[in-house]
Amino acid sequence: MKNINIVFAGLGGQGVLRASDITAEAAFLTGFDVKKAEVHGMSQRGGSVSSDVRFGEGIKSPMIPAGTADYLVLLDASQKEPNALYCSESTVIIDPGVIKIETLPNPKGLNVALLGYLSKMLSMISEENWQKALENNFPEKLRESNTIAFNIGREANNN
Repeated sequence: MKNINIVFAGLGGQGVLRASDITAEAAFLTGFDVKKAEVHGMSQRGGSVSSDVRFGEGIKSPMIPAGTADYLVLLDASQKEPNALYCSESTVIIDPGVIKIETLPNPKGLNVALLGYLSKMLSMISEENWQKALENNFPEKLRESNTIAFNIGREANNN
């Protein structure tokens, strides 16, 4: 299997790091070698935040080299340009517009809905491992709404 490189990008407070944590854990539960790196912007809330997740076999570095991202997951469309250096012609860019915010139980669940969308493209990770990673990353009171958001994202990918 080819190693997979995913860049998550958004603004502070949008759940970029949580989305990358869940993805890294789902890949790890599947048995892949996983590396993860984070870049925080100037402010804790509202500044640029990005996180690299790499998984596969024999991942040497957590940082994604320029031009090698397989996926760029944008939690805020404004972050496309600042992260364009990671993209190539084959990079799949997942824009927040693929999810209708009004369909989510909570707008803060956009990050998890985008994970659901991404999960359909990463068939090497079972839905069971995605669900387990979600459970491990949210307290019980937030699990149901995040599971719903994840499933909305998985369904959006079929349209």
